[in-house]
Amino acid sequence: MAKKEIVVRPVTSILGTPVKVFYGPDDLPDFDYKEKLGDPGEYPFTRGVFPSMYRSELWTMRQYSGQSTSESTNERFKYLLKNGQTGLSLAFDLPTQIGLDSDMPQAEDDVGKLGVAVDTLDDFERIYDGISLDGISTSFTINATAPIVLAMYALVAQKQGVETKKLRGTIQNDILKEFIARGTWIFPPGPSIKLVGDCVEFCNKEIPRFNAISVSGTHILEYGANTIQAVSLAIAIAEVYIQEVMKRGSNIDQIAPLFSFHLPIGGRQFNFFEDIARLRGARRYWAKLLKNKYGAQDKRSMQFRFSTGGMGGGLTAEQPLNNIARAAYYAMAAAFAGTRSLNLACFDEVYAIPSDLAIRTSLRVQQILANETGVADVVDPLGGSYYVEALTNEMEAKIGEIISKIDAEGGIVKQIENGTIQRELAKQSYALQKRISSGEKVLVGVNKYQIKEEEKDLEVYKTDPETINRQLARLKAVKSARDEAKVESTLKQLQAAAERNENIIPHLFEPLKAKATIGEIIETLKKVYGTYKEPTTV
Repeated sequence: MAKKEIVVRPVTSILGTPVKVFYGPDDLPDFDYKEKLGDPGEYPFTRGVFPSMYRSELWTMRQYSGQSTSESTNERFKYLLKNGQTGLSLAFDLPTQIGLDSDMPQAEDDVGKLGVAVDTLDDFERIYDGISLDGISTSFTINATAPIVLAMYALVAQKQGVETKKLRGTIQNDILKEFIARGTWIFPPGPSIKLVGDCVEFCNKEIPRFNAISVSGTHILEYGANTIQAVSLAIAIAEVYIQEVMKRGSNIDQIAPLFSFHLPIGGRQFNFFEDIARLRGARRYWAKLLKNKYGAQDKRSMQFRFSTGGMGGGLTAEQPLNNIARAAYYAMAAAFAGTRSLNLACFDEVYAIPSDLAIRTSLRVQQILANETGVADVVDPLGGSYYVEALTNEMEAKIGEIISKIDAEGGIVKQIENGTIQRELAKQSYALQKRISSGEKVLVGVNKYQIKEEEKDLEVYKTDPETINRQLARLKAVKSARDEAKVESTLKQLQAAAERNENIIPHLFEPLKAKATIGEIIETLKKVYGTYKEPTTV
C-alpha cells in the first residue's frame, strides 16, 4: 500500500519569513540568557518589568467607557467598580477631542455619540461625583485637548481635597499618531509637540505618579499598520517627545519614567505567538535604546511599560458572540506578553457604545483569566520556548530596522508632514481588506463558517436623542451665570503665556475655574499656534 503523502500547510509570519513546523536548539545558536532574557524585573526586561509580576499584583482591568453625558458616565464608572474593575478609562465624544463646544455648529451631529461630552469644568466634576481620585487611577484617551483635560483632573482633585501629587493615571497625550491615524488634531505638528512636552514637564514637577503620556500603537494598527509597524512607529514617536522635553533641560531619568505605551493585542492580523513575541522584543529594544542612546541610569527609565487594548477592529458584526472568544484570546496573549493594564473590546462594540451586559462580560473574561486559569501564577511562562525566543529575536531586529529606515529618511515628523506614512498604511489597509474579501484571510463567520439563519437581535446601547438638548441647556446655563469679564481676562492671560512660549498648563487653571469652555480655550490658542492642513495621502 502506497504511503500517503503528508501535505504541510505553508505559513508566513507578519515579518514575511516562513514559519517552521517546529523549533529546536538550532534556532537559538549561542543563546545567552543574561543578554537576551535576564530575570524578570532586570535589564533588558524581556521577561517583564517587575520581578514577581502578577503574583504580587494583577494587571489593572480598565474597561474603556464614556457615556453620552457626565451623569451616565458617572453611573457606568460606579457600575464597573462595583463589578470588580480596578481602574477607570474615559472616552470623550468627538467634539471634545477636537476642541469644539457642544453648541458649535460643527459639533451638532456628534455630541455624546462616541463618548462623554465635556464643555466645562462642571461636566468634568459630575463625571467623578462620589468617586475619590486618591483611590483610583484613570486613563484618558485624549490628545489635542490633553492639556485642558489634565488641568481639569487636577482641579477636580483639588475640589475633593486630594493632593495632585497623589493622583495616579495616564493621559494619552500622543498627538503624532493622530496625524497618522485618527485625525483629531487641531494645531500644526510643531506647536502640538510643544503641548505634549508641556504635559510631561508639568507632570514631572506637579503630578509625579501620573503617566504624562501613553504613546499609542493601537490606532496606528487600526489605520493599516501591521502589528510590528504599530510598535515600531510608536517607539519612533516616543523619541520625538523625549527629545522635546530634554531640550528644555530635563535629563532622561527625570522624564522617561513618566512614559508609557498603549499597544495593540489582537485585530485582524492577530497571531497569538507573534503578538506575545512582538511585545517581548519591544521591551528589550526599548531597554537598550534608553541605556545606549540616551544614557539612562535609572532602571525605571529602561522599563517599557505598556497597557494593551484588545482590538475592536478584530471583532465582527457577523455572529457577534464569536467576539467573546476572540477577546479571550487577546486577553491571554496580553497577559503572556506582560501587560500592566488591559482594556478589552466588547462583543457588541462594532454596533455602538457597549451595553452593560457586553462590558461586564469583557470584564468577566479578564477576571476568569486572572483567577481561574493559572496564567497569572508564573512570570513569563513562555520564556525559553525555542519558538517564542527565536520569534522575539526576529521582532526586536525588525523594530530596529524600521526605526533606522525612518531616521534615514528624515525622521517620523517629516514623514507625517509629507504624508509618506499615511499613504503607506492606507495602501496596506486596502491590501488587507482585499485578502479578507477574497477569503485568503479567514474571518470566522464573515468569509467562512457563515450561517443563514437569523440570530437573536442584540440589545445595543442607544444614545438618548435628548442628550444634545440637555447638554446645550446646561452649557447655556453655565454661560449665563459666569462672569464674562473674568472669562475674557483669563483667556487673554492664557494667550499672552502662549505667545511667550511658556508651559501653558499652569495658565489653564484660571480660565477653567472661571467656566471658560474647552472651545473658547482652543480658539484662544489657535490665535498663537494656528491650525493644521492635512496633506493629500490618497
